[in-house]
Formats: sequence, structure tokens, C-alpha cells
Amino acid sequence: MAASIARCWRVAARTSSLTAVRGMARPAVQFRPAASAARAFSATAQVDVRKYTKDHEWIDLNADQTSGVIGVSEFAAEALGDVVYVELPSEGKEVGQGDAIGAVESVKSAADINAPIACKITHVNNSLEEKPGTINQLPEDDSAGGGWIAKVEVDEAGIKEFEALMDPEEYKAFTATEEH
Repeated sequence: MAASIARCWRVAARTSSLTAVRGMARPAVQFRPAASAARAFSATAQVDVRKYTKDHEWIDLNADQTSGVIGVSEFAAEALGDVVYVELPSEGKEVGQGDAIGAVESVKSAADINAPIACKITHVNNSLEEKPGTINQLPEDDSAGGGWIAKVEVDEAGIKEFEALMDPEEYKAFTATEEH
């Protein structure tokens, strides 16, 4: 999602510069296409690095697969209803795949948050303690204001477990058979 927002900002910035050139004030820096026909973006398909568990957690791994971000899926957030409390994991804790790393409580129910893969917790989203409802609003957002739960370091065992998780299409098919 962040990439699409960044592309929108670039387009908006170029549009603003062009409008200023054509009309009103002349900007200090003008957008000028390069003399060559080189493209400013890549058309290579981006590989999905987000995977899901059957317990409705997600994990994103960075490109070099050494660290990642964990959260609960949109499906889980909708099923839970209004989240009123989040128990966060402890930083520095090493966990195995499926270990409980925290919990969420809502007006409907409570549920454990399980580690999708073996990993070490490096950071937690402390803002969820004050604003647990962020999980309902932005459950799969790993930005500063999003509903992510923890940032983690990953080793070889975790990478192998990651590869066995469901990709977004598989998860969508899986949730289509589940009821809220």
C-alpha cells in the first residue's frame, strides 16, 4: 500500500509543477522528462512477501528475509468486532511457530495472537495500548499509525516456515469457507 501512495505523491507533485509552469507562478524546480526514453519506474511484478496463517495472523518479510512485521488479518479484525484491549508481546522474546505472543479482547470475544513463524520480537506497536481500535481500522497496515502487532527478526527456520504459509490468494480462498 505504501508504494501506491508514494506513486500518487509523485504524480501529484509532477501535476502541481506542470500547472505552475503553465499558469501562475514559476516553480524553482521544474519537472522535465529526461532526454533519453528511460522509464522512471519498473514494470517488473513485485513479489508478495505477505503470508497468512489459518489462525488469521499475517507476516511481511523484508526483501532479504531477515526481519518482518506481524499483525492480525482484516478477516480476524472484522470477526472480533470492536477491539478494546491488546496485550503486546515482550521485546527480545524468542518464540516458536504457533506460540502465543499476545492477545486481543473485543466486545464480542478474546483471542490469542500467535507467532506465524519462529522469530525474535524486536519492537512492539505500543500505540495499540492507548488505541486498540486501530486494529479494527487498519489491521493490515504496517506503517507507524497502523494496526501491526510486532516487528521481528527471522532466522533460517523461520524462513522455511514462512514459505509454507498461505499467500494472499490462498488466504482469500480459505476465508471464503469460514464464517465470522
